[in-house]
Amino acid sequence: MSATITPITMPKWGLSMSEGTVVAWLVDEGAEVRSGMPLLEVETDKINNEIEAAEAGILRRKVAQEGALLPVKALLGVLAPAEVGDAEIDAYVAAYVAPATEDDQGGAAADAYQFVDVAGLRVRYAGRGDLRNGVPVLFIHGFGGDLDNWLFNIDAAGEFLPTLALDLPAHGQSAVRLPGATLADLSAFVLAFLDALGVDRVHLVGHSLGGTIAASMARAAAKRVASLTLIASAGLGDEIDADYLGGFVAASSRRELKPVMERLFADASLVSRQLLDDVLRFKRLDGVGAALTDLAAGLFAGGRQSDQPGRGIADSGIPVQVIWGSADRIIPSRHATAAGAAAKVHVLDGAGHMVQMERAREVNALLVEHLRSSA
Repeated sequence: MSATITPITMPKWGLSMSEGTVVAWLVDEGAEVRSGMPLLEVETDKINNEIEAAEAGILRRKVAQEGALLPVKALLGVLAPAEVGDAEIDAYVAAYVAPATEDDQGGAAADAYQFVDVAGLRVRYAGRGDLRNGVPVLFIHGFGGDLDNWLFNIDAAGEFLPTLALDLPAHGQSAVRLPGATLADLSAFVLAFLDALGVDRVHLVGHSLGGTIAASMARAAAKRVASLTLIASAGLGDEIDADYLGGFVAASSRRELKPVMERLFADASLVSRQLLDDVLRFKRLDGVGAALTDLAAGLFAGGRQSDQPGRGIADSGIPVQVIWGSADRIIPSRHATAAGAAAKVHVLDGAGHMVQMERAREVNALLVEHLRSSA
């Protein structure tokens, strides 16, 4: 097989993806593509996303048909320069064998969700790599989210550092009970989670509510924080969209939830039926509504942020990066500059509040660069 032929394969996004459906090809056979150019759209059981070209070339063959449900690593298409003959492309496609995944090799434990008891609460988390081999990266999700909010980002950091992501209390599959509704309660709980796993020091990556928890942790225990990445973070200014918060808490049907969830994305088409069903399933658990109501009232009453630990956090000496989408409708992107003059600030044009999903490639590149420079 020619080394000049580049396969386009079904990616593995996140910790639980095993297959995806080809929704649409975005380029035609024979088209020249550049590195990073979207090639096709794929739907998973969590969200739709685009597969981008890993390198420049010509799309010589579409192997997967639109509507096909295929496993991770399956061959979707082929990139190759013009001098590669059609017969060589045919031979490559015919001989292609999907590489073994970690699951196939008995490495499923690396991807499995795990549980740990913290202060009497059962917490779901996911980890990759040996937590003793380098300073781990801890991902903290936002209000109403769960660890799958990081499904496009964990692997990028996991290429060179161990990673952790948890479901906060009363979120995801963790216990439906809060350790307290204050920011101090939440940040102390996440520090206790790290203690339960025997992790002394971490790189923190927090989104929205998770960002303000991360900043609060950095304030309370600076020696335990190697670096801080705040993504569309709360805790840097006053305003937050009260209509979103109230609408999310109150929504009890797909019809009510859909316009609320669409506020999170610049591209509303990313809000799939499956995403809505997953959120509704979580919201219907006994106690979730009351817990979310308590959190919103305690931290964001009247559309104002009661705690702002991120203001000037870069002056603490911890390496700080702030990433935002310019089209964020939940928290204004102008808050990004409040972290301090020493912070690295990146506002991605046209992205919404879930910028780590909408612009995963750019966010991951920034995250990896920051982690490497902070090591």
